[in-house]
Order: sequence, then C-alpha cells, then structure tokens
Amino acid sequence: MHPTLNIAIKAARRAASVINRASTQLDLLTVQTKSPNDFVTEVDHAAERAIVEVLREAFPGHGILAEEAGELGPLDGQDSEYLWIIDPLDGTTNFIHGFPQYAISIAQTKNGVLEHAVVYDPTRNELFTASRGAGAFLNDRRIRVSRRTRLNDALIGTGFPYRNFDHADAYLAMFRELTQKCAGIRRPGAAALDLAYVACGRFDAFWEMGLSPWDMAAGILLIQEAGGLVSDFAGDSAQMQTGNVVAGTPKIFGQVLPIIQSYRPATLKG
Repeated sequence: MHPTLNIAIKAARRAASVINRASTQLDLLTVQTKSPNDFVTEVDHAAERAIVEVLREAFPGHGILAEEAGELGPLDGQDSEYLWIIDPLDGTTNFIHGFPQYAISIAQTKNGVLEHAVVYDPTRNELFTASRGAGAFLNDRRIRVSRRTRLNDALIGTGFPYRNFDHADAYLAMFRELTQKCAGIRRPGAAALDLAYVACGRFDAFWEMGLSPWDMAAGILLIQEAGGLVSDFAGDSAQMQTGNVVAGTPKIFGQVLPIIQSYRPATLKG
C-alpha cells in the first residue's frame, strides 16, 4: 500500500473515533443550518480538525480543500501541486437522526488528477481505498464494479435535490423513467458511500446533481480503479466542476447516461 494512502487512512480513522463517540450522545448535539436542508454539527468540525491535523503533520507543503474550513494553503505559503479534498462527515443529516449511513471521504489530487482515495464507513467498519493505477479495495479485498449488463436488472443509487430545487422537475423526470426501466432505485443519503457502492458492485449505477467536490472526489477514483465509468451529465469528465455526476458499470452507464441527457436542462452546465 502506498505510504500516502496509509496517512489518509490514519486521518480517516482519527475522524471516525470522533464521530463514533458523538454517535452515542446525539441528543447533546448542537446543529446549525448552513443553508436550507444543509446542516453542520460540532462533530463535523471536530472530525475535520482531526483529519487536517494528521495531513498537516505528514504533508505540511500540501494544500487542503475541506467542506467546513474551505481552502487551506500549504503551511510554507508556497504553491503546491498536491491538494487534499476532505468531507469529514458525508451524510450529516443521516448522522443527526441516528440513521447509520454516513462516511468520511478523503482524496488527494496531484496537478488536478486524482491519486489516492479513502471512504470510511465507521458504523460498519468498511474501509474503501484506491490509488491511481493500483486498483480499488474494501478492507484489503480487491473490488470490481458489478458484471450486470442489462438496465432492467440494475439497482441504481441516486440523491434527491435538497439544496437547490431549480432543476427538480428535470430530476423527477429522470427518476420516473429510470424507475420504470431498472430493478430498483435507492436513495441512502451519503454520496461518498453511494459511489463506493458502485465501485464494489452493490449499485450498478448512480446519478446526482448539485454535489460538491468533497462529496465525490474519493468515490470517483474508487469507481475508476474498480473498472467503472464516471462523467458529468454531458458525458464529459468535468463532474468535479459541474457537481453533476453519472457513474456505473461500463454497460449500465452506457444505458443510463442517454436517459439522463434526454431530460438534462439546457441551463445545466455539464
């Protein structure tokens, strides 16, 4: 395993200890609203600080993009080709309600290219990891996307619009057609885990709009290293910039993307 990936795993486990302690005292949480239906707790902040501390100690010259703290430049003040992209608690709304579907997501890019990824589910002790060119793993076992090839056999994950409802009608049209053409649709509520589930074959495809880079960075590399495909709604590789993502096994991806595109609003970038 790459030493950089080991540091990311250490950071994820450090954050998990913060989250697990807090999960037993949910009634004591202070919850703040960042925007409608977008929540943050002191656990998000504490978990993020734990991750940043580990990464700063090991890589003081790297930049960091974190959900709560925003952009943090290298400690030496120099420009860096390396950037860590962090979501300390993806699925905060689930966490607040004691719904056990949330994860820590950590990814590293080098000159904008994804290099390492960790998605850690502390409730199930499931550790998804990937390094560019070295494959994807779940608890040290190699994972691949599913072998399903027919859309009507496929289980698809999605995320409902929850912050910006400008394109809700288009989303519901996508949902309606895909519901009729696949085996089932699930909406667990933590995009990082949803993408990891595509990588290990639990989902055959996934789509969502309006995500942030920290929601998807690690999951994208997991899927790519597990043999899957990822794009934005235009079929391009700008999903980190546009916030709109489609992912899946090569065959299912090829059947889902045209349906997404048929309802994609002209005003939607990517």
